[in-house]
Amino acid sequence: MTAAVRHQLPTLSEEDRTRANLYGLLGALLARSPDPYVLDILRKLNGDSSDLGRAFARLKAKAEEATPPAIADEYQLLFIGVGRGELLPYGSYYLTGFLNEKPLARLRRAMAELGIARDPAVKEPEDHAGALMDMMAGLIDGRFGAPEDIDSQRRFFADHVGNWMPHFFRDLETAAAADFYRPVGEVGRIFMAIEAQAFEME
Repeated sequence: MTAAVRHQLPTLSEEDRTRANLYGLLGALLARSPDPYVLDILRKLNGDSSDLGRAFARLKAKAEEATPPAIADEYQLLFIGVGRGELLPYGSYYLTGFLNEKPLARLRRAMAELGIARDPAVKEPEDHAGALMDMMAGLIDGRFGAPEDIDSQRRFFADHVGNWMPHFFRDLETAAAADFYRPVGEVGRIFMAIEAQAFEME
């Protein structure tokens, strides 16, 4: 996904820059199998004693031992498959059991209101997990224009992300085909919980 017009990103607080970067990283990992550049970023992650820090350490370890072809095969099995992958990473599917349903229409209306345009090169529906992570990053760091305030971020998260992506990340953690992507699911699940709690406190 991309904004219709790109802008120079504004100065953000360290916390918001970290949030945007993590959303962006999850978006990159879910949109496609990681290339060597993304794997290099993962290999430089620093963990700590927190739940999220330990998940980062596990993701870093997987990135250090993985090869792009092996991860590409895993991505294929998880999200594409023959006919369909083990998981269907779309909001409409998780919320209704079907693709291209009302949740996607609601998302498209919200995107239009926020000035977010679909990248014509992207074939996936806009409610793909990777696209939504990228949209959240953009709402925080202003890649679609000015950064959105916390109330706008909270509404978008509640309406289009927090109502299904925690379940998706839990499913990713336990998917039969997941190896490299198991800690991706763990990072995502923990981060979604942190975001939900933070939004409730604002």
